This record gives sequence, structure tokens and C-alpha cells, in this order.
Amino acid sequence: MVWILIAAAGAIVVAFAMPSYRQGEDSIAGSRARDFSLDVSGKRGQLSDFRGKVVVLNFWAAWCKPCVEETPALNNLQTYINKRGGIVLGVSVDEDSGAYSRFLREQNVVFPADHASWDIAHKYGSFMVPETYIIDRDGRIARKIIGPQQWDSPAMLAYFDSILSKS
Repeated sequence: MVWILIAAAGAIVVAFAMPSYRQGEDSIAGSRARDFSLDVSGKRGQLSDFRGKVVVLNFWAAWCKPCVEETPALNNLQTYINKRGGIVLGVSVDEDSGAYSRFLREQNVVFPADHASWDIAHKYGSFMVPETYIIDRDGRIARKIIGPQQWDSPAMLAYFDSILSKS
């Protein structure tokens, strides 16, 4: 009986420690997306340069297995939303620029990406990867998504259809 109680207590501790359990975390929906510098396709710019588009801002790392697993779906999402005023923007927090470059090549990444420091992710409130922020056309955060997703699932595509149809 003691072992059952210990196991149950351990399960509760693990459940509350999981990143997807963020009881009491302030909602960031509606807040202005923090601007930062980035280098996309060899051009230096700002996140705010994408104002007018729906931005899927995805923080990832090459060493993160769930990040690797969700990349094909992010590629599909980029293809799906690109012509409708949306863009997937990947920001790698890898310390090793070689790992970042290999990831882009090996995963056939089709969306724009940049290699940045954890500092940018931390300013957004991210302390793990993958974490993704959906930013509306006005530069406001519509949604924060913690952990990997099936970005090209019917439910996700319906969500993006909805947010992309708003002007």
C-alpha cells in the first residue's frame, strides 16, 4: 500500500512538472509580439517586417527530437499558408551553428529560419523547445503552443483558415 501511495504521489508531481501544465501562467494572447532582429534569406530585418502576415514563430533546436519530428508538418504548413498571407518563421536556439545548418539541410526546411540565442526565446517566455507563437496580422500574439504539434492536421489547418481569413 505504501508503494502505491508513493507511485501516486510521484505521478502527481510529474504531471504538475510537465511543461504543458502551466496553471496560473498569464495569458499572452492579445499582447504585442516582441520585436527582434533576424537574418532571413541573407537579409537582416526585424520580426515587425512581417506585419500584415500571420506569423507562426517556432523556437526549435537541432538536438530536440520533437523539433525534428514536427519539421515535416511545419514545411507542409508553410506551403499551405504562404500564398494566403502566412509564414512559418523558425528560430533555432542551437549554440552550434554547424548543427543549425545541418538541420536545415537534412530536414529540407522550406520555411525561413534564423539562428539566434536563447535570449530571444526567453524574452518571449520560452524555456523549452519546441514552443510556437501564432502572431496575427497586427503583430499581436493570438496563441502560444507548447510542445510539438501536427501542424498539417485537419484541425490545425482549419484554425489557420480561420485566422488567415481575418483581415
